[in-house]
Amino acid sequence: MTASNQPIIQEVETWLQQVVIGLNLCPFAKHPWQNQQVHIAISHASNDENLLQDLATEITELLALPSKQRDTTILVVANYLKTFDDYNQFLAWTDALIAQQGWQGEVQIASFHPDYQFANTLPDDAENLTNRAPYPLLHILREASLEKALQHYPHDPETIFENNIHAVQNLSEEQKVKLFPYLFH
Repeated sequence: MTASNQPIIQEVETWLQQVVIGLNLCPFAKHPWQNQQVHIAISHASNDENLLQDLATEITELLALPSKQRDTTILVVANYLKTFDDYNQFLAWTDALIAQQGWQGEVQIASFHPDYQFANTLPDDAENLTNRAPYPLLHILREASLEKALQHYPHDPETIFENNIHAVQNLSEEQKVKLFPYLFH
């Protein structure tokens, strides 16, 4: 890790701790974070091909390690896919890569972007905050870990998204500025 990556990693770690874990947007994130099983990698790719190579490398490294050592990887896209439309289109390439490499059933990608917008929402709708991060992120999840976590989840998993919307809708403007400073510069 180079020193120039440290501010990026720190910003993503702060987002994870304060937003994802702090607001309990992902009820499965706290345990791997506390056990230091979350790997944050930085991609400085400037085109689809190089970013796909970085993603393939990170997936390969994740699958080569036991989940107790590395349960999940967050690939931060530092300088590319700045618009949500470009990012959203790139997600089709991630699906194609997973299919091509035979990784279906092993990994899936959770998507986050500073301008994330769910279908049929307006840009300023609160629910979009649930997937807004300081950078475009490709969160590589192990399917087996996700299935295991869901088995121990005491509620209907469908309630997670509803609870997340409720959590961000109830944030004051001051809390939004504190938790999502990258949206207010």
